[in-house]
Amino acid sequence: MNKIFPFLDWLPLAKQTWKDDLIAGVTGTIIVIPQAVAFAMIAGMPPIYGFYTAMLTPVIAAIFGSSYHLVSGPTTTSSIVLYGVISKFIHPENDIEAFVSLAILLSFMAGIIKLIMGLAKMGKLVNFVSNSVIIGFSAGAGVLIAFKQLKHIFGIEVPQGSSFYHIIQYISLHIAETNWYAFSVAVGTLSIALIIRKIKKISRLYMLIAMVLGSLLAVWLSKYTGSIQTVGVIPSHLPPFNLPNFNYADMKMLTSGAIILAILGLVEAAAISRSIALHTHQQLNTNQEFISQGISNTISSFFSCYTSSGSFTRSSINYQSGAKTPMSAIISAIGLMLVVLLFAKYAAFLPKPAMGGIILLVGYNLIDFQHIKQIINSSKRELIVFGATFLGTLFLDLQIALVLGVFLSLFFYLERTSKPNIAILGLDENKKLINTIRKETTECSNLKIVRIDGSIYFGAIEEVSNYFTELYKTEGANHLLIVADGINFIDLAGSEWLMHEVLKWQEKRGGIYFSGMKIISQDVLKKGGFLKKMGYNIFFNTKKDAIQEIHKLINKPCNVKAFEECKTNTH
Repeated sequence: MNKIFPFLDWLPLAKQTWKDDLIAGVTGTIIVIPQAVAFAMIAGMPPIYGFYTAMLTPVIAAIFGSSYHLVSGPTTTSSIVLYGVISKFIHPENDIEAFVSLAILLSFMAGIIKLIMGLAKMGKLVNFVSNSVIIGFSAGAGVLIAFKQLKHIFGIEVPQGSSFYHIIQYISLHIAETNWYAFSVAVGTLSIALIIRKIKKISRLYMLIAMVLGSLLAVWLSKYTGSIQTVGVIPSHLPPFNLPNFNYADMKMLTSGAIILAILGLVEAAAISRSIALHTHQQLNTNQEFISQGISNTISSFFSCYTSSGSFTRSSINYQSGAKTPMSAIISAIGLMLVVLLFAKYAAFLPKPAMGGIILLVGYNLIDFQHIKQIINSSKRELIVFGATFLGTLFLDLQIALVLGVFLSLFFYLERTSKPNIAILGLDENKKLINTIRKETTECSNLKIVRIDGSIYFGAIEEVSNYFTELYKTEGANHLLIVADGINFIDLAGSEWLMHEVLKWQEKRGGIYFSGMKIISQDVLKKGGFLKKMGYNIFFNTKKDAIQEIHKLINKPCNVKAFEECKTNTH
């Protein structure tokens, strides 16, 4: 039962930790109020849907998740991806009801995909999405989010659905039309947020305080103008039960977007929970995290919630506020429910320019300058992956940008693994086997010793085969010892090539032998019957054993007596 319902593990602990969880939960409620509105706006959704998502998904994810500190709900990344997927088919300003309907359907589909991946134990798939992809996507999304808020900040009516490039172009041409009242509210709110964030005692509340003061500034300026737009009326009720619109044509249209949204959400949740676990030393179950995210997205879509994932900001604050169990996330959600029921009417006065100023800061925070600098200084390959994902996010569809980043990551990974490190070994003055490239060494005239570090699989066969072809042309060395303790695995294609190479040397030369090959590397060789054809007697546990036995088979004198065995070779 504990595997199915992980909350049974931590619920008994909550009796002793409820005070810590209560403080962290109340802090989380305060933090999520402006975030819920901001993220809903980023997603193109009315603000109330941000509240719905922040109320329900943290509770379900806390019940089924494995992390004690991960807080789920609406996030910047999931919101921008959702908007990017759906706005290709319909724009929220043209038909908000249809947009919301597609958003909830997309959330349901993404939840089902997450759940299937969790049940299929595909948690390790997140390892194939490199950090450079995530950093590039986040930075691109941050820039995109910021520029999409410029219409609220400048008060300029940018045409609907404008791309990154067209937003810059349009605002540049119409900068004279700037609404200076709206601009003052946006800049004032942004400035207040930056100032509050530097005051340690209240820095956690910088978004909330900035929104309140920015709204008061807008109310004051409204005496002189009626051109400052507000969020409008927010319904004062809990998430209503509504079935998603299961339209086959819509589901087919949204499938690729749902897959991208699911994978990105899972990567986000797994990365956040892992980063916090580094400090708490909690043992995580990535598959269970997939399941919890899938269940929370699926169930919440029946209650008018849009897609959610783990929130880095709220999770970090939750941990730093002293939370001990997921009960803090549940308390935070309950607190938000009370706020919506009792104070929703005040949220109607939130000015869009103030929200634009806050979202501008949210977008900036998504750009991880420290890691970007590391990428630039450390690896050209990672820089290409980062750059392609970043630029793709700005100028291409978000799905294409992510696929491009993942593809490049896998390409560079395969490129590296397709070139195993192969070195000829010889004896140095201390009779130690080392790479002959390092310094002058002595080699036996009848035996070549080769070390392979890497894997012999379909992608590496061409490289390894070419090396052995050249080695085969070497005169004198009829016997070849492969130091195999650096071979990680051998697949079916690698096993077949290896068998043919061994049989060729056995037929026309002396033979090929192996020392120290791992059991896991021999798995396919055994199961495929390749070992039987090559002969079990060519495998040795140590180099010393192999050299001794090989010299017994050498039928001519060693001209260069590198090993002690050469001296005892009487042929």
